[in-house]
Amino acid sequence: MRELFLIVMVFAPLFILAQDTAYSISSYLSEGRKAPNTHYMGEAWLNAIVHDDADLGYNITKATFKANSTLDWHKHSSPQVLIIVEGRGYYQERGKGPVILKKGDIIKCERGIEHWHSSTKETDVTYLALYGGEQPTTWTEVLTQEYYDSVAIKLKVQ
Repeated sequence: MRELFLIVMVFAPLFILAQDTAYSISSYLSEGRKAPNTHYMGEAWLNAIVHDDADLGYNITKATFKANSTLDWHKHSSPQVLIIVEGRGYYQERGKGPVILKKGDIIKCERGIEHWHSSTKETDVTYLALYGGEQPTTWTEVLTQEYYDSVAIKLKVQ
């Protein structure tokens, strides 16, 4: 029994180290990098988890917005799906009323639809954004602090 134990202890590390290192493993748990302060107010971190390529056809980015932070109005050249993984946030499409999104919610924004999304005034929000194509986001209008504050008041009352 002792010999078997010694053999396992000697060879186990070799088997562990012999794993194929060709895998591309990343984690959505990493905070990512602090986003440059353009087209949003407040603090945001981005983690580009999966990049679009010829086979996959879409990107996955984790975004974390600290409380009282928001993106400007924008649109995408492909549909975008937001999966809320932590916290609460606001979401609005042009011509529709704003809504609160919370952990577990999934929302799809169709291609070319102007929208904005953010954390709430009181809580951070973290979401996974799934979107296709290589076209950059088209920024359409600044979301003012006054408008954001009015949304916060409106949704807090509901």
